[in-house]
Amino acid sequence: MMKTIAILYGGRSGEHEVSLISASSIIAYLEKSKYRVLPVGITKKGEWYLQHLPEWAFVPPEKGIMRSLPAIEPGERVVAVPGDGLWVEQAKGLKKLDIDIVFPVLHGTFGEDGTVQGLLETADLPYVGADVLGSAVGMDKEASKRLWLSAGLPVVDYISVGKEDISDGNLQALTRRIETRFGWPCFIKPSCSGSSVGTSKVNQPEMLKNAVVSALRWSERALVEAYVEAREIECAVLGNEHPVAFPPGEVVPSHEFYDYEAKYKDPNGATLLIPAPLAEETRTRIMSLAVAAYKYASIKGMARVDFFVEKLTGAVFLNEINTIPGFTAISMYPQMCIQGGLAYPDLLDRLIELGLENYSKKRSLEYDFSKA
Repeated sequence: MMKTIAILYGGRSGEHEVSLISASSIIAYLEKSKYRVLPVGITKKGEWYLQHLPEWAFVPPEKGIMRSLPAIEPGERVVAVPGDGLWVEQAKGLKKLDIDIVFPVLHGTFGEDGTVQGLLETADLPYVGADVLGSAVGMDKEASKRLWLSAGLPVVDYISVGKEDISDGNLQALTRRIETRFGWPCFIKPSCSGSSVGTSKVNQPEMLKNAVVSALRWSERALVEAYVEAREIECAVLGNEHPVAFPPGEVVPSHEFYDYEAKYKDPNGATLLIPAPLAEETRTRIMSLAVAAYKYASIKGMARVDFFVEKLTGAVFLNEINTIPGFTAISMYPQMCIQGGLAYPDLLDRLIELGLENYSKKRSLEYDFSKA
């Protein structure tokens, strides 16, 4: 039987435009004999509208082409009703949407951080990807690092900072902490943000305050991380209770580091090597660490786990985990799965199966103590 898939895309985060690109690919590659697609666009103000897309949006693009869905148009408003799914406002009143599962394609804040997942849980809807806990942990770099450290997994040394740390009385103390702990250069990044938005490389103390201020525009906390001369390796993980890792790929940026410009604006911003040219021992270690990091962060569905491999020593460090990675047919996550033998349409099928499986398990739990 055909399933109806509501695709949530757009959103309030700084990665709104990236979401339109990922959603375009997913909609195009979902098997039309299996799925009926309901596109639900979320504006930058957070309003949900049912979208009526042109015919080309449902046809896969030519090989290697990356395209975006049209800007989100106001129209029939969609609302989530606690315990009763999604409804659309029409001229004659509210009409319930017949939905089998929701596929959130929302990168960053208000989509990848557990907020939308919590709303879908409240509305009693199955959805693709990590649940509330896994999404929140994956989005918060400090929270995930703390969990990984507690499990003995390797992470790059860091210091967590807030606005209080860059006040006139505290900035000098922070500077001394950095110099004592790991020195210059270092990286400053928002704790809760994606796509390297707000991330800066700081080469000297005079750059510190502005870099932290920039990071704190996007998150309440920022991380100061030690600089590691390293290769950037990424690994795709797929599954619920028994996740599997795919052979990793490598990002070789042409910029000083893999920033937002390199990822989304400069067509020559980076070279992607899939699979990554790694020694078998290193490849095996990365895949094992990726699964461990995934489990300790309580992720379900999918995630891309990012690593640093130090050039001098070959040491492997966990960097971060992304529960809704870029998802065009030429993005790293799908490409690693494709190279590992899982075609893009089959990957979408598997993610939908995992979402329904997770929903079914949650529905089997008891919540009414009066029946205990």
